[in-house]
Amino acid sequence: LDKSLSLSPPDGSAVAPSPLTATSASRVQRPELLCGAVALGCALLLALKFTCSRAKDVIIPAKPPVSFFSPRSPVLDLFQGQLDYAEYVRRDSEVVLLFFYAPWCGQSIAARAEIEQAASRLSDQVLFVAINCWWNQGKCRKQKHFFYFPVIYLYHRSFGPIEYKGPMSAVYIEKFVRRVMKPLLYIPSQSELLDFLSNYEPGVLGYFEFSGSPQPPGYLTFFTSALHSLKKDYLGTVRFGVITNKHLAKLVSLVHSGSVYLHRHFNTSLVFPREVLNYTAENICKWALENQETLFRWLWPHGGKSLLLNNELKKGPALFLFIPFNPLAESHPLIDEITEVALEYNNCHGDQVVERLLQHLRRVDAPVLESLALEVPAQLPDPPPITASPCCNTVVLPQWHSFSRTHNVCELCVNQTSGGMKPSSVSVPQCSFFEMAAALDSFYLKEQTFYHVASDSIECSNFLTSYSPFSYYTACCRTISRGVSGFIDSEQGVFEAPTVAFSSLEKKCEVDAPSSVPHIEENRYLFPEVDMTSTNFTGLSCRTNKTLNIYLLDSNLFWLYAERLGAPSSTQVKEFAAIVDVKEESHYILDPKQALMKLTLESFIQNFSVLYSPLKRHLIGSGSAQFPSQHLITEVTTDTFWEVVLQKQDVLLLYYAPWCGFCPSLNHIFIQLARNLPMDTFTVARIDVSQNDLPWEFMVDRLPTVLFFPCNRKDLSVKYPEDLPITLPNLLRFILHHSDPASSPQNVANSPTKECLQSEAVLQRGHISHLEREIQKLRAEISSLQRAQVQVESQLSSARRDEHRLRQQQRALEEQHSLLHAHSEQLQALYEQKTRELQELARKLQELADASENLLTENTWLKILVATMERKLEGRDGAESLAAQREVHPKQPEPSGTPQLPGSSPPPANVSATLVSERNNENRTD
Repeated sequence: LDKSLSLSPPDGSAVAPSPLTATSASRVQRPELLCGAVALGCALLLALKFTCSRAKDVIIPAKPPVSFFSPRSPVLDLFQGQLDYAEYVRRDSEVVLLFFYAPWCGQSIAARAEIEQAASRLSDQVLFVAINCWWNQGKCRKQKHFFYFPVIYLYHRSFGPIEYKGPMSAVYIEKFVRRVMKPLLYIPSQSELLDFLSNYEPGVLGYFEFSGSPQPPGYLTFFTSALHSLKKDYLGTVRFGVITNKHLAKLVSLVHSGSVYLHRHFNTSLVFPREVLNYTAENICKWALENQETLFRWLWPHGGKSLLLNNELKKGPALFLFIPFNPLAESHPLIDEITEVALEYNNCHGDQVVERLLQHLRRVDAPVLESLALEVPAQLPDPPPITASPCCNTVVLPQWHSFSRTHNVCELCVNQTSGGMKPSSVSVPQCSFFEMAAALDSFYLKEQTFYHVASDSIECSNFLTSYSPFSYYTACCRTISRGVSGFIDSEQGVFEAPTVAFSSLEKKCEVDAPSSVPHIEENRYLFPEVDMTSTNFTGLSCRTNKTLNIYLLDSNLFWLYAERLGAPSSTQVKEFAAIVDVKEESHYILDPKQALMKLTLESFIQNFSVLYSPLKRHLIGSGSAQFPSQHLITEVTTDTFWEVVLQKQDVLLLYYAPWCGFCPSLNHIFIQLARNLPMDTFTVARIDVSQNDLPWEFMVDRLPTVLFFPCNRKDLSVKYPEDLPITLPNLLRFILHHSDPASSPQNVANSPTKECLQSEAVLQRGHISHLEREIQKLRAEISSLQRAQVQVESQLSSARRDEHRLRQQQRALEEQHSLLHAHSEQLQALYEQKTRELQELARKLQELADASENLLTENTWLKILVATMERKLEGRDGAESLAAQREVHPKQPEPSGTPQLPGSSPPPANVSATLVSERNNENRTD
């Protein structure tokens, strides 16, 4: 480490030690810091352990659960979550209801009384078991993982669980339990067969012969399929029935035992295809649910913010019927009437089976309908006596019409009977648009009849139409403010329109709110003896582009939704009907004063289905806001709109909503405005459009919006400019500009004097001279603008020339770029070629190097061999020379020197010379 710190770079510059290196060095130099850190860490661990151990001691254990149901309750309460015991008792019972609850859950607490009530009625047939599934030590909490409470499971012997998701009401729970107990309905006679087929719920019938065996083949499968249907659809919308009589089975095309029949009202009924699908409970249930046909649906929204209604409204116009429903009742007369209406409404092809079912419904419901007809007049006020059946409509004459100079509104009534003839089912008026158009044409042709007698009184006349000698049109015309006063009889015995009293707008700014035109159902109510059958209503769903989807809701449970749609909050009979059309952004309600019955429903649907519907769009508004007189700003609602806005004053109306962030910032401005304006001639008001509906002509598309309604000219309302800031000076200028002081009642009576006229003329001349000066200024500005235009055009021409030159340069540069690109490609190809050649040369040089190494190795081996050969040759030459000497001098002693091998001879001279030359070459090679 010291050496590394002492090293310096070769250039001689100093190197600072890194922080890590310095820290390591300090730790090495000061080991007491490391020991202190270790001791501190151990102390922290001990403190943490001590704290955790103390925390476990201070936690209060959960209190043991207590019984959720009372000891006298017929419900078996397993409040400790004994799920194993519940399974044990379930095996010994035929039908068991398991109620899983949490003691803290408000819905579980609310459903407790309903479960006890249902158990008190069915305890002798069904075992009710309640299990606490929230106790953390119970098996239910450990084995079941529910996301909501309460949860109701039903078991029919070994089949289950069947979860119930309907309303937590005792009657609905009992009805569902009874459906599980008896999923099949026995059909013994033709009357009960018609009752089964005419029901609004889809029906599935099975034919089984019990004469041969107590349990015919396929019966248990069919029974299980009914339970599967309840498991998949907790509402039980598909009913299952059993036929044992072969004659009844032939009426529904069932011949063989074990056949299954699905009844459909309008489409072709089906028989289960056993040759295509396996005869199993799952297949039968799936086949019935996929091919079922419903007349109308029951809706069971969960809570007050359910999206169920929103999803259904996206499918098209919807008719919502709120009726009190008791699922345990044996008969439902009102539902039978609604079923009859739905059958007639959708019977597009006049099916004979449907007609037979309708006849059966009418025959069964005849006494009930008669009793209802006797009770209706007691609830509604008695209508005045009439002698005909009219159909009236209000006609606003165009301004170009000659008669409109004195009268601009006429009430036209169509009377289809003459001289007080008794109306029949053929002559019941339908208020068609074509009859109204014919009445209007006839009225225009006979306008001279009214023109010469025009006065301030209401003018009425009867005139024949050219279409039928037995039909009259009645017209009552005047410049009026509408208010229905009643029915009157003319001297000629012809029914006249409801007398309408209007006040001239030229004398008064106050206008009453328009009332509704008499509807078809009101006219039919006036004639109870008219036959209730209507050929025009049959198959209406196929003759209109506004086909209705019919939905039913239990008013005992969901009256909150009815109140949101316009139903009265306090009523004795909770019956209500409303049509909602999301595409048209409107909805209509049936008059709450009328009884909900077949006749009124048909008329209500007919009024909605016609091209020019006489129904009035229902406006939903908040409660009437009554403020003391000292309030500066008047709060307007739907009910008070006509009274406030159309009063005899100038009115400035602010449209706002609570969710509008910019609207509260305008409050102080409007308060100051209201303080500066006189309250006797001016009104500052506002309306919350999120809570109050208005007619379409008074609605706005943005918030905040300010509208000004001047007195005497309410039809000339003005919108505050959107691009102008909403400030107090701007609002005052806007009001003064669009108000007409000369039209106020105080200034109308005062005639202008000569001095006023002269001063007005002087002001006008000054205004004219001012305008002339302004015109001269504008002309000077126009000339300067023209000169500027010339300069801009010259600059534009030079810019165009520069642009042309730049384009030429751009093209030249592009050509050079293309040439350079081609040259670059050539150089790249040459580079690649030279690279390949160099690689080839390198490969050859490598081969040569390898060959030279091999040669060197061979040369070494040759050297070794030559040296060996030399030694051998030297030894041989020495031996030969020694032998020769011995032969020449046999007695001379051998000289001391190199020993000679026996048989060796000295090398010849040429060999020695060769060896010397090779040594020299070897040295040179080395």
